Amino acid sequence: MNEPATDTGGGLVASVRLRLDLAYDGTDFAGWATQSGQRTVAGVIDEALSTVFRTPVVTRAAGRTDSGVHATGQVAHVDVPADALSHAYPRTVRPGEAEFGPLVRRLGRMLTEDVRVRGIVRAAPGFDARFSALRRHYVYRLSTAPYGAEPAEARFVTAWPRPLDVDAMAAAARNLLGLHDFAAFCRHRAGATTIRELQRLDCVRDADRISVHVSADAFCWNMVRSLVGALLAVGEGRRDAPWVAALLGCPRRSSDFAAAPARGLTLIGVDYPADEDLAARNLITRDLRTPDEL
Repeated sequence: MNEPATDTGGGLVASVRLRLDLAYDGTDFAGWATQSGQRTVAGVIDEALSTVFRTPVVTRAAGRTDSGVHATGQVAHVDVPADALSHAYPRTVRPGEAEFGPLVRRLGRMLTEDVRVRGIVRAAPGFDARFSALRRHYVYRLSTAPYGAEPAEARFVTAWPRPLDVDAMAAAARNLLGLHDFAAFCRHRAGATTIRELQRLDCVRDADRISVHVSADAFCWNMVRSLVGALLAVGEGRRDAPWVAALLGCPRRSSDFAAAPARGLTLIGVDYPADEDLAARNLITRDLRTPDEL
């Protein structure tokens, strides 16, 4: 048992923390986070797991994706009361199957086709899907083909009707790398910092397909789509690279550009340190950044 206790509302009970690796098509979800009256990724996964374990459980993710945003590499954790864990085990086990392989197969039957739990393991001591993460990786996909996106990709690729100068976008992107206050690119959230370390922002063209790769230690609300939206303004020739750099001086979300549509964005991966460094990473991440660090 790697998590000594969980508060279930009726007192502290011994629990086991599980790591979940997830993928989903975000088109028909109102984002990750549970919302009353809305279909969300966390909502359907919590419901399925609570059914399996016969007790309410809550799933916590590495990144709370917005409405319409997809994931192929989302990571989450859930704390399961130790005395409920046996409900995940079948009466017979396939030879050589991983401990939670039967649960993965069971969830594959329970969940709708637009969300998959790809793997479940016992989390290492100190693991927290959100606070242990070193960085998150996203890709934003666009098509500038005159007919739009290919039908098989239409839910995951944004059709862009105007020509884009990818070299200009890439040049502007380089001005944003590093540790900055990204308030101009973030929707306001009370008590949250907008200081982030942007580690990658690349724009690549392959014929009619344009991919924007974005990696950072963390992202604030709406940040990735806003970064792409600003670069699109440059790509269309409406703005230039110095304008993008100047946005870093704005104290609040800029109204000079629109965020890119959600459908083109996918969370593709989350990096974590070695198991022995998880607890230390948690402390670093929970330490709220201030402008003095810039």
